Amino acid sequence: MELILKQIHSLLIQHQLTLAVAESCTGGLLAKMLTDFSGSSGYFLLGIVSYHNQAKIRLLKVPAALIAKEGAVSAPVTRKMAHQVRKLSGADYGIGITGIAGPSGGTLLIPVGTVFIALASPAGCLCRKLFLRGSRASIRRQAALSALQILARAVQRQAVRDSPR
Repeated sequence: MELILKQIHSLLIQHQLTLAVAESCTGGLLAKMLTDFSGSSGYFLLGIVSYHNQAKIRLLKVPAALIAKEGAVSAPVTRKMAHQVRKLSGADYGIGITGIAGPSGGTLLIPVGTVFIALASPAGCLCRKLFLRGSRASIRRQAALSALQILARAVQRQAVRDSPR
């Protein structure tokens, strides 16, 4: 984990890119990981833990109708969280994470371990659906690490696009 964090840290600073996160099921774990490095204030602009749906609605302007229609743990809501935290902060990248870490809260349609991660950037927005296993702590950690991997790949692609030829 430390290697991927160092890589993200270096790339974001080197390319003067910024980041904001909107977390639900990870409860701020991703923001904590990203800010464990000295100098992270050079790229980390904002972290919002929007655990309750009302926080998603009020702070991130996720439409209540979207949550009612799709569910808080869904690709459309996660994409909206990523877009809105990016817009709110003015960051180059915005990450949204929703999911069910358990041990309760799962359903037949959305079982415990279902996690959505969205990354909004100037290039658009991608969203991944994951099915994770383990304890609540393990699911939250796996979700945060998966978000880091998605971010690292995106920043690497951006760095390649921006490098002089």
